[in-house]
Amino acid sequence: MSNFASNLKFLRKRKKRLTQQQFADLMSIKRSSVGAYEENRAEPNYELLKKMAHFFEITMDELAHDKINEKWKPVTKSSGSNIRVLSLTVNNDNQENIELVPVKASAGYLNGYADPEFVSELPKFSLPMFRQGTYRAFELKGDSMLPLQPGTIVISEYVENWHDVKPGETYVVISKNEGIVYKRIAHRFREDKGFKLVSDNKTYDPYYVASNDVLEVWKAKAFISTHFPDPTSEPTLENLTNMMAQMQKQVDSLKN
Repeated sequence: MSNFASNLKFLRKRKKRLTQQQFADLMSIKRSSVGAYEENRAEPNYELLKKMAHFFEITMDELAHDKINEKWKPVTKSSGSNIRVLSLTVNNDNQENIELVPVKASAGYLNGYADPEFVSELPKFSLPMFRQGTYRAFELKGDSMLPLQPGTIVISEYVENWHDVKPGETYVVISKNEGIVYKRIAHRFREDKGFKLVSDNKTYDPYYVASNDVLEVWKAKAFISTHFPDPTSEPTLENLTNMMAQMQKQVDSLKN
Protein backbone atom coordinates (compact mmCIF):
# COMPACT_ATOMS: atom_id res chain seq x y z
CA MET A 1 0.00 0.00 0.00
CA SER A 2 2.34 2.65 -1.34
CA ASN A 3 0.44 5.79 -0.26
CA PHE A 4 -1.56 4.56 2.71
CA ALA A 5 0.57 6.23 5.40
CA SER A 6 0.46 9.73 3.90
CA ASN A 7 -3.20 9.34 2.90
CA LEU A 8 -4.25 8.38 6.41
CA LYS A 9 -2.41 11.31 7.96
CA PHE A 10 -3.89 13.77 5.46
CA LEU A 11 -7.45 12.47 5.79
CA ARG A 12 -7.32 12.31 9.57
CA LYS A 13 -6.25 15.93 9.86
CA ARG A 14 -8.81 17.05 7.29
CA LYS A 15 -11.66 15.16 9.01
CA LYS A 16 -12.60 17.59 11.81
CA ARG A 17 -8.87 17.97 12.61
CA LEU A 18 -8.85 14.72 14.57
CA THR A 19 -5.89 13.92 16.80
CA GLN A 20 -4.31 10.48 16.62
CA GLN A 21 -5.95 9.60 19.93
CA GLN A 22 -9.39 10.73 18.76
CA PHE A 23 -9.09 8.75 15.55
CA ALA A 24 -7.82 5.71 17.47
CA ASP A 25 -10.86 5.87 19.74
CA LEU A 26 -13.18 5.98 16.73
CA MET A 27 -11.45 2.94 15.21
CA SER A 28 -11.26 1.09 18.58
CA ILE A 29 -7.47 0.73 18.34
CA LYS A 30 -4.46 2.07 20.22
CA ARG A 31 -3.00 5.50 19.49
CA SER A 32 0.41 3.86 18.98
CA SER A 33 -1.07 1.83 16.10
CA VAL A 34 -2.23 5.02 14.36
CA GLY A 35 1.28 6.43 14.73
CA ALA A 36 2.77 3.24 13.27
CA TYR A 37 0.40 3.39 10.30
CA GLU A 38 1.14 7.05 9.56
CA GLU A 39 4.91 6.53 9.87
CA ASN A 40 4.72 3.56 7.48
CA ARG A 41 6.00 1.14 10.14
CA ALA A 42 2.93 -1.09 9.95
CA GLU A 43 -0.23 -1.66 7.94
CA PRO A 44 -3.79 -2.40 9.12
CA ASN A 45 -5.54 -5.69 8.60
CA TYR A 46 -8.28 -6.03 6.02
CA GLU A 47 -11.21 -5.35 8.36
CA LEU A 48 -9.58 -2.24 9.83
CA LEU A 49 -8.67 -0.93 6.37
CA LYS A 50 -12.29 -1.43 5.34
CA LYS A 51 -13.49 0.42 8.45
CA MET A 52 -11.14 3.35 7.78
CA ALA A 53 -12.20 3.61 4.15
CA HIS A 54 -15.87 3.63 5.19
CA PHE A 55 -15.14 6.35 7.76
CA PHE A 56 -13.50 8.58 5.13
CA GLU A 57 -16.20 7.66 2.57
CA ILE A 58 -13.76 6.35 -0.03
CA THR A 59 -12.83 2.89 -1.30
CA MET A 60 -10.07 0.75 0.18
CA ASP A 61 -8.22 0.87 -3.11
CA GLU A 62 -8.24 4.68 -3.07
CA LEU A 63 -7.11 4.81 0.54
CA ALA A 64 -4.26 2.40 -0.11
CA HIS A 65 -2.99 3.45 -3.51
CA ASP A 66 -4.16 6.91 -4.63
CA LYS A 67 -2.10 9.98 -3.77
CA ILE A 68 -4.66 11.95 -1.79
CA ASN A 69 -4.21 15.70 -1.31
CA GLU A 70 -6.25 18.91 -1.64
CA LYS A 71 -6.55 18.46 -5.42
CA TRP A 72 -7.49 14.78 -5.31
CA LYS A 73 -10.97 13.63 -6.35
CA PRO A 74 -12.33 10.05 -6.13
CA VAL A 75 -12.69 8.48 -9.56
CA THR A 76 -13.35 4.81 -8.79
CA LYS A 77 -15.96 2.84 -6.92
CA SER A 78 -14.26 -0.55 -6.76
CA SER A 79 -14.71 -2.69 -3.69
CA GLY A 80 -11.03 -3.27 -3.16
CA SER A 81 -11.77 -6.88 -2.22
CA ASN A 82 -8.53 -8.14 -3.80
CA ILE A 83 -6.26 -6.06 -1.57
CA ARG A 84 -3.99 -8.15 0.68
CA VAL A 85 -2.58 -6.44 3.74
CA LEU A 86 0.86 -7.35 5.09
CA SER A 87 2.07 -6.22 8.51
CA LEU A 88 5.80 -6.08 9.18
CA THR A 89 8.35 -4.66 11.61
CA VAL A 90 11.62 -2.77 11.16
CA ASN A 91 14.79 -2.45 13.25
CA ASN A 92 16.54 0.69 14.48
CA ASP A 93 18.11 1.16 11.02
CA ASN A 94 14.63 1.11 9.41
CA GLN A 95 15.36 -2.27 7.80
CA GLU A 96 12.71 -4.97 7.78
CA ASN A 97 13.05 -7.75 10.34
CA ILE A 98 12.54 -11.43 9.69
CA GLU A 99 9.68 -12.37 12.02
CA LEU A 100 9.64 -15.96 13.29
CA VAL A 101 6.33 -17.84 13.56
CA PRO A 102 6.98 -20.77 15.93
CA VAL A 103 4.66 -23.77 16.01
CA LYS A 104 3.04 -22.57 19.25
CA ALA A 105 2.05 -19.30 17.53
CA SER A 106 0.79 -20.87 14.29
CA ALA A 107 -2.86 -20.95 15.37
CA GLY A 108 -2.77 -17.31 16.46
CA TYR A 109 -1.09 -16.32 13.21
CA LEU A 110 -4.23 -17.19 11.23
CA ASN A 111 -6.06 -14.40 13.04
CA GLY A 112 -3.17 -12.02 13.61
CA TYR A 113 -1.15 -12.29 10.38
CA ALA A 114 -2.28 -8.79 9.31
CA ASP A 115 -2.40 -7.29 12.82
CA PRO A 116 0.65 -5.07 13.48
CA GLU A 117 0.37 -5.59 17.22
CA PHE A 118 0.43 -9.39 16.88
CA VAL A 119 3.29 -9.34 14.37
CA SER A 120 5.31 -6.95 16.56
CA GLU A 121 5.25 -9.52 19.39
CA LEU A 122 6.76 -12.33 17.27
CA PRO A 123 10.47 -13.17 17.71
CA LYS A 124 12.65 -11.28 15.22
CA PHE A 125 16.09 -11.66 13.66
CA SER A 126 18.00 -10.61 10.55
CA LEU A 127 20.44 -12.20 8.12
CA PRO A 128 22.85 -10.26 5.90
CA MET A 129 21.94 -12.24 2.77
CA PHE A 130 18.26 -11.32 3.11
CA ARG A 131 18.25 -7.53 3.01
CA GLN A 132 16.22 -6.93 -0.15
CA GLY A 133 12.61 -8.09 0.07
CA THR A 134 10.17 -9.07 2.80
CA TYR A 135 10.91 -12.29 4.67
CA ARG A 136 9.27 -14.36 7.38
CA ALA A 137 10.37 -17.59 9.06
CA PHE A 138 8.09 -20.51 9.90
CA GLU A 139 8.80 -23.49 12.15
CA LEU A 140 7.77 -26.80 10.58
CA LYS A 141 5.66 -29.45 12.25
CA GLY A 142 4.88 -32.98 11.09
CA ASP A 143 6.80 -35.22 8.71
CA SER A 144 5.09 -34.40 5.40
CA MET A 145 8.21 -32.72 4.00
CA LEU A 146 10.92 -35.18 5.01
CA PRO A 147 13.92 -35.11 4.89
CA LEU A 148 13.30 -31.68 6.50
CA GLN A 149 12.63 -32.60 10.10
CA PRO A 150 9.91 -31.21 12.40
CA GLY A 151 11.30 -28.14 14.12
CA THR A 152 13.15 -26.95 11.01
CA ILE A 153 12.79 -23.21 10.43
CA VAL A 154 12.06 -22.23 6.82
CA ILE A 155 12.92 -18.65 5.82
CA SER A 156 10.55 -17.47 3.10
CA GLU A 157 10.02 -14.41 0.90
CA TYR A 158 6.60 -12.82 0.56
CA VAL A 159 4.79 -13.46 -2.75
CA GLU A 160 2.48 -10.57 -3.54
CA ASN A 161 1.24 -11.83 -6.91
CA TRP A 162 0.22 -15.48 -6.69
CA HIS A 163 0.52 -15.84 -10.45
CA ASP A 164 4.31 -15.54 -9.94
CA VAL A 165 4.38 -18.91 -8.17
CA LYS A 166 6.68 -21.36 -9.99
CA PRO A 167 5.47 -24.98 -10.26
CA GLY A 168 7.66 -27.60 -8.62
CA GLU A 169 9.16 -25.25 -6.02
CA THR A 170 8.44 -25.13 -2.30
CA TYR A 171 6.32 -22.51 -0.53
CA VAL A 172 4.76 -21.79 2.82
CA VAL A 173 1.02 -21.44 2.20
CA ILE A 174 -1.23 -19.86 4.82
CA SER A 175 -4.90 -20.83 4.47
CA LYS A 176 -8.01 -20.63 6.63
CA ASN A 177 -8.69 -24.38 6.74
CA GLU A 178 -5.21 -25.92 6.49
CA GLY A 179 -3.32 -23.35 8.56
CA ILE A 180 0.41 -22.99 7.94
CA VAL A 181 1.84 -25.67 5.63
CA TYR A 182 5.17 -26.04 3.84
CA LYS A 183 4.54 -27.81 0.53
CA ARG A 184 5.64 -28.11 -3.06
CA ILE A 185 3.18 -26.38 -5.43
CA ALA A 186 2.33 -28.57 -8.41
CA HIS A 187 1.13 -25.95 -10.91
CA ARG A 188 0.57 -22.24 -11.34
CA PHE A 189 -2.19 -20.47 -9.46
CA ARG A 190 -5.66 -20.92 -10.94
CA GLU A 191 -8.55 -18.68 -10.01
CA ASP A 192 -11.04 -21.56 -10.19
CA LYS A 193 -9.03 -24.14 -8.22
CA GLY A 194 -6.36 -22.29 -6.27
CA PHE A 195 -3.19 -24.29 -5.54
CA LYS A 196 -2.39 -28.00 -5.72
CA LEU A 197 -0.06 -28.82 -2.82
CA VAL A 198 2.27 -31.82 -2.84
CA SER A 199 4.28 -33.32 0.03
CA ASP A 200 7.84 -34.54 -0.51
CA ASN A 201 6.92 -37.46 1.75
CA LYS A 202 4.98 -39.61 -0.72
CA THR A 203 2.90 -41.24 2.00
CA TYR A 204 0.86 -38.02 1.94
CA ASP A 205 -1.53 -37.46 -0.97
CA PRO A 206 -1.65 -34.15 -2.89
CA TYR A 207 -4.62 -31.86 -2.28
CA TYR A 208 -6.07 -28.53 -3.43
CA VAL A 209 -6.42 -25.31 -1.46
CA ALA A 210 -9.13 -23.05 -2.90
CA SER A 211 -8.18 -19.53 -3.93
CA ASN A 212 -10.67 -17.92 -1.53
CA ASP A 213 -9.18 -19.97 1.32
CA VAL A 214 -5.59 -18.77 0.83
CA LEU A 215 -4.39 -15.89 3.03
CA GLU A 216 -0.67 -15.61 2.25
CA VAL A 217 2.00 -17.29 0.12
CA TRP A 218 5.73 -17.26 0.95
CA LYS A 219 8.52 -18.61 -1.29
CA ALA A 220 10.99 -20.84 0.59
CA LYS A 221 14.51 -19.40 0.35
CA ALA A 222 16.53 -21.16 3.09
CA PHE A 223 16.16 -23.31 6.19
CA ILE A 224 17.74 -23.59 9.63
CA SER A 225 17.91 -27.00 11.27
CA THR A 226 19.64 -28.64 14.23
CA HIS A 227 19.33 -32.01 12.47
CA PHE A 228 22.47 -32.89 10.51
CA PRO A 229 22.24 -35.28 7.55
CA ASP A 230 23.35 -38.87 8.03
CA PRO A 231 26.71 -39.42 6.23
CA THR A 232 25.87 -43.02 5.33
CA SER A 233 24.55 -43.81 1.86
CA GLU A 234 22.42 -46.68 3.18
CA PRO A 235 18.65 -46.31 2.82
CA THR A 236 17.05 -44.44 5.72
CA LEU A 237 13.90 -45.51 7.50
CA GLU A 238 12.03 -42.62 5.90
CA ASN A 239 13.17 -43.63 2.41
CA LEU A 240 12.17 -47.23 3.01
CA THR A 241 8.77 -46.10 4.29
CA ASN A 242 8.24 -44.00 1.16
CA MET A 243 9.29 -46.90 -1.08
CA MET A 244 6.88 -49.28 0.67
CA ALA A 245 4.04 -46.77 0.36
CA GLN A 246 4.68 -46.36 -3.37
CA MET A 247 4.80 -50.13 -3.85
CA GLN A 248 1.52 -50.53 -1.95
CA LYS A 249 -0.14 -47.93 -4.19
CA GLN A 250 1.11 -49.75 -7.30
CA VAL A 251 -0.20 -53.09 -5.96
CA ASP A 252 -3.59 -51.54 -5.18
CA SER A 253 -3.68 -50.04 -8.66
CA LEU A 254 -2.96 -53.42 -10.25
CA LYS A 255 -5.68 -55.06 -8.16
CA ASN A 256 -8.21 -52.48 -9.30
